[in-house]
Amino acid sequence: MKVTGFTFLRNAIVNDYPAKEAILSVLPLCDDFIVALGNSTDGTSEMVKQIDPEKIRTIDTIWDDSIREGGRVFADETNKALAQISADTDWMIYIQGDEAIHEEYLPLIKKEMEQELNNPNVEALLLKYKHFYASYDYLAESRRWYRREVRIIKNLPGVHSYRDAQGFRISDRKLKVKLIDAYVYHYGWVKPPKGLQGKVRNFNQFYQTEEWIEANYPVQDTFDMHNADRLVHFKGSHPKIMQPRIAAANWKFEKDLTKETPKMNFRRKLLQKIEDLTGLRLFEYRNYKIVK
Repeated sequence: MKVTGFTFLRNAIVNDYPAKEAILSVLPLCDDFIVALGNSTDGTSEMVKQIDPEKIRTIDTIWDDSIREGGRVFADETNKALAQISADTDWMIYIQGDEAIHEEYLPLIKKEMEQELNNPNVEALLLKYKHFYASYDYLAESRRWYRREVRIIKNLPGVHSYRDAQGFRISDRKLKVKLIDAYVYHYGWVKPPKGLQGKVRNFNQFYQTEEWIEANYPVQDTFDMHNADRLVHFKGSHPKIMQPRIAAANWKFEKDLTKETPKMNFRRKLLQKIEDLTGLRLFEYRNYKIVK
């Protein structure tokens, strides 16, 4: 069984993404790894090339900054990396530059890949998510944050990244996936107050016009909880590969941020209550088909 990892990166250092940790978190599962390196203005390229030259292969790409429709440039860059994966690869592991997989889940993932390798009814593995927000001590938990995503895919003809690189399809067909009990830790929204504001403005440039960004996210010095919706305290452990980065974090929030989130409207509050009580997320968008 051959496994290839892949991702895309641009300006990971200046945007404070744990890109090195992301790659290292899945590298033990991979025989090789492809990184599409965009036209960065920081040291992202040099950083990636020093991680593991024997396993990691890079390709240089140029982002089309004129694309501001639904984050499509992210899918374009993902597909550039995917196109470099060799035909003899069985499974592909996709990790974004602000994610990491806890080492405790690696044996389970490997077992599931081996078990489903020759099962034509399973085309991908669906992983659960933990979304960290503001600091490493808080999780964003609400309907506004996706619960699951496809991150492990069989190397099938026609597989490609879909929309803003949050999922994959074959032509326009949803993949048949198996949900497994493994989590991706998403750290893209862990920032100090000013850094979080910069993240929001920078992120939206791939979805919206400059006028929209200025109108909705003007530059300010206060901490903005606009995207939080609902926070809860994180009580688990972080991946070992992330712990030096977490220990070096030089900011602290004096307030309990679980009490600082904006109020949900009645409809969202009702749907959230139903999910809390039953575990069912009504009207959830799913870019996949779960098979039993």
